Amino acid sequence: MRLSRPDRRARPASIVPMINIVFLLLVFFMLTATIAPPDPLQVQPPVARGAAATEGREVTLHVGADGALMIGDARAEAALAALAALPDGTALRVNADAGLDGAAFARLLGRLAAAGVTELSVVVAAP
Repeated sequence: MRLSRPDRRARPASIVPMINIVFLLLVFFMLTATIAPPDPLQVQPPVARGAAATEGREVTLHVGADGALMIGDARAEAALAALAALPDGTALRVNADAGLDGAAFARLLGRLAAAGVTELSVVVAAP
């Protein structure tokens, strides 16, 4: 007497468990996400009137960790000379390396004031 098993065909793999896992991950990430708090005041910023209002009004000064200066193609003292040649009212944006010594940055600010810079903003990274 011979006992044999009936011929069973393999069922295709179900994707329902994978859908369940993806859904659970989606819910997990939605619940743990940081939601930005609302602004304390509703502020309507002013609107510039055309491209000419901001064109050529801001220059970026790059400062390396070793104190090297660069504006466009001008480097070192030529960069400071380029600042002195800028028209009045031009805003200066300082993009300094985080490794720059604070005392060196303070000396640079004095040199910028001597070059006639009256408006300055410093680029920083968000924490």
